[in-house]
Amino acid sequence: MNTIAFHPEIQVPQLVDFVDFKWLMASEGHRIDVARLQRDADYGRQCLVLALATRSTVLHRLAQRLLGSAAA
Repeated sequence: MNTIAFHPEIQVPQLVDFVDFKWLMASEGHRIDVARLQRDADYGRQCLVLALATRSTVLHRLAQRLLGSAAA
């Protein structure tokens, strides 16, 4: 049986978060596959680490939020 743990301090990412991430990464010269990002944990981690290496503070905040939600 699957159970869902509710953590009010963690917001579950929505599709719009992944699309925002894709376009922010595109502005940094990186192509992101949103469908793969959502289903492939290794690919997702690689993308988020790459995002954290950019100069964009907006991208850093979004990547940190996506990383935080993945850890929950």
